[in-house]
Amino acid sequence: MNDVPPIQKLLFVCSQNRYRSLTAEKLFKGFPGYDVRSAGTQPDARIVITEGHIGWADIIFVMEKSHLSRLRRKFPEALQGKRVITLHIPDDYEFMQPELLDELRGKLDPYVTLPHESRNV
Repeated sequence: MNDVPPIQKLLFVCSQNRYRSLTAEKLFKGFPGYDVRSAGTQPDARIVITEGHIGWADIIFVMEKSHLSRLRRKFPEALQGKRVITLHIPDDYEFMQPELLDELRGKLDPYVTLPHESRNV
């Protein structure tokens, strides 16, 4: 019974990689079972998404449909066979804002085991 589950690689994507995706990355930081990165779709994003990010990820979470459309336009081959989930979280929040954390937890709950509130936030 000592089977260690494989690490799941999660990629969070928003426009600028400053608020939503970065908050999601921080939410999972140091949480066992996950390796988490974040990136943005805009040329001036903090970290601009690359084909390498997509290839690395097991699951890609985009905040809005527009992010998915941009990824499909820019990286059609890299997205083949990838699991991409749109969270429908608008750009209405600041970094680590409690309401954003609540929304992320609610939207991510069906897909991943979430860190408990007392742990990383």
